[in-house]
Order: sequence, then structure tokens, then C-alpha cells
Amino acid sequence: MHETGEAETLTGIAEQEKKPKLTVAAIPAYNEEQTIAKVLIHTSKHVDKILVVDDGSTDDTGLIAERLGATAVRHDQNLGKGAALRSSIKWAKHIDADILITLDADGQHNPDEIPNVIAPILTGEADVVVGSRRHSKNGPAYRRFGGRLLDRATDVRVGESVVDAQSGFRAYSRRSLDRISAGEYGMGVDSEILMKARDAGLRIVEVPVTVSYSGSRTSKHNPVYHAFDVFFSVVKYVSIRHPLLFYGGFSAVMFAIALVFGFQTLDLYSKWGRVVTNLALISIATGILGFLSLFTGVILFTLITVIRTRE
Repeated sequence: MHETGEAETLTGIAEQEKKPKLTVAAIPAYNEEQTIAKVLIHTSKHVDKILVVDDGSTDDTGLIAERLGATAVRHDQNLGKGAALRSSIKWAKHIDADILITLDADGQHNPDEIPNVIAPILTGEADVVVGSRRHSKNGPAYRRFGGRLLDRATDVRVGESVVDAQSGFRAYSRRSLDRISAGEYGMGVDSEILMKARDAGLRIVEVPVTVSYSGSRTSKHNPVYHAFDVFFSVVKYVSIRHPLLFYGGFSAVMFAIALVFGFQTLDLYSKWGRVVTNLALISIATGILGFLSLFTGVILFTLITVIRTRE
């Protein structure tokens, strides 16, 4: 009887391992009625379920998605990519998905490459897979250059290579969905998620993908706005993750400037017998900024430590 029960248990485990994984796709969309149908049709060949997050569209994006069999979640107003990804992750966890794929609705990603993107998760090599666009020469040179700078700012690496942090064509395992969240509302969410995945010890892998910008609006925002949005998102995350290092570093710079101008003020006073007002004001102002920055870093570090202790 004992051997029979053990055999049944092993059989049950084997059956669970053979059970097909629930693979779903989430597509954030904002006014993409011209491209959403084609993206949905090709995506449906490779996944079990599709969610379209209609982020406040004023056209028929959501209606087309529903007519083509996708689940549609609508935001009453345009909240940004971060909010759309937050809805996507929540939905995937709610339906107990094993793998979540995210891709853009404007046609720049090729849904037929989904099998390549999810392969490292299926083989157990990765928790997060990023579709890297680096080998693609499509798109303006300034976009590729700007993307590399933002990737450097994020500094999430696979070996020696910096990950294509701005790519929205990704796959997430169930393990990663349970450990990451999207806090940003804007375009900085892609970088934020990767940094959180890195800090959570999740395995990140890149696979090459193609990208096509022809006939699609590559961004709803000005490229400069996009760059600043991502950069400040990275700065905010680093400031919260390492408050003493971030604010302490800024404080040290301010104190150094204050000392330089303070010594100049004293030196000129000893020579001329009068205070150079501009130099004195710069010394005082930077000194105050240094103290405020240091105080902010200490307070934030204390609060974060208390929060982590209670978790």
C-alpha cells in the first residue's frame, strides 16, 4: 500500500509537470485602432488569452479588441504606460497565468516572435525575458543613441551587456509577477520593472527581436520628454532604494562647493577688508542645500528601514 501511494504521488507530480502553462499576452493601447486588429490576430496564434488595456482611447481601439475576442480593460482617461502595465500584471495574476507577454499595440513588435521570447522561461533559464532591439538598424539614429544612454542610466546587465531597458516586448514568469510591481505611471516603468527584477534576484535574459517603425507612431510623446521621463524615473528609484548614497552624495558635492566659495570669501575679506556678497551667498546657499539633502537622506533611510522591518 505504501509503495502504491508513493507511485500515485510521483504520477501526480509528473502530470503537473506536463501540464501546459497558461500563456497570456497584455497589450497596452492608446488610440491604436489602425493597428490593433493585426497585432491581435497574430498574437492569438501564440497565447491562450489576450488582454488589451485601453488607456483612455478616444477611438475604437477597445471595441475592436472586444470584437476580436480579447479581454478589454478601459481606463477612463489616459493614465500612461505604467498604469497600463499595472493593470496587465494584476490581470495576469488574477487568472493565475504562468507566463505574461507584453508587447506594443502599434505594430512595431512582431507577435510571431513570441515563441522565441518565452523560450528561456519554458526551459527554466529566466524569470524575465527582454526582446532586445539592438541588432535592428530600423528607426532614427537619435532614438538608438538616446536609448543606449537610458540603458546605461538603468544599468541592468546580462553578463557584460546592458539590457535594452526601453523595450516593451517582454515575457514574465509567474515567479517574477509575484515579486515585481509597476509604480511609475509614465514611460519610465520599463526601466523601473527591470531594476526591481534585478534587485529581487530574478534571472533576466535578452533575446534578439526585430522592430518595425514603418507606419507606426513610435511614441505618443516628444522624444525629449520621453528621455527625461525615463531618466527621472531612474533617479527617483535610485534615491528611494539607496537614500543615504544618493542624498549623501549630493550633500557632499554641496558642502564641497560651499567650502570653496567660503574660503574664497574669507581670503578676499582678509585682502580687501570687505565681503564679496555673491561669493558669500553661494557658499551659504550650497551649505544649506547640503544640510537639507543630508537630513532628507537620513529621514528617508530611517523610514525605509522601518517599513522593511515590518514587512
